Amino acid sequence: MSAELPEILDAWRMVAARREFKGRVALAALPRLREALLDAEGQVAFELGFDTDAMRVPYLELKIEAELPLECQRSLQRFLFPVRLEQRLGLIRDEEGEAGLPEGYEPLLVEADGALRPLDLVEDELILALPVVPVKPGSEAVERDWPVSAEEEVRANPFAGLAALKKKQ
Repeated sequence: MSAELPEILDAWRMVAARREFKGRVALAALPRLREALLDAEGQVAFELGFDTDAMRVPYLELKIEAELPLECQRSLQRFLFPVRLEQRLGLIRDEEGEAGLPEGYEPLLVEADGALRPLDLVEDELILALPVVPVKPGSEAVERDWPVSAEEEVRANPFAGLAALKKKQ
């Protein structure tokens, strides 16, 4: 983690001061994300920028770069999933403030005291960036026609029992 990035920030003070932070954090330091990864080797680079736009809307610009170690669900091999995110989070004090955000802003509800955990935000965005089914680029799809034996086809046919009864009559 960056030596100058505190564990908890006052978002409203950071916006007023137009503060920016850059840093790196080990994947091992992000426990919720670590559960979805194959291993915790690697780092995440991030940038946080607090400011207000032309309409005086306070926001947090978040940039993240990482390579997440995942397990390919086709080949069961480890691969690095590249993540490059740029997100503008509109800081709101209550849920009604979401309606006033301009296009392209994601709402971020901040308490009145402004307490914000920057590494939690980084971790949240990385979790959202994870694919539902990780597949290594370039891996071969498994698409084969498996022949069904006549015995299996008869067993799988729900009307096979009725056909047998009909033959007995």
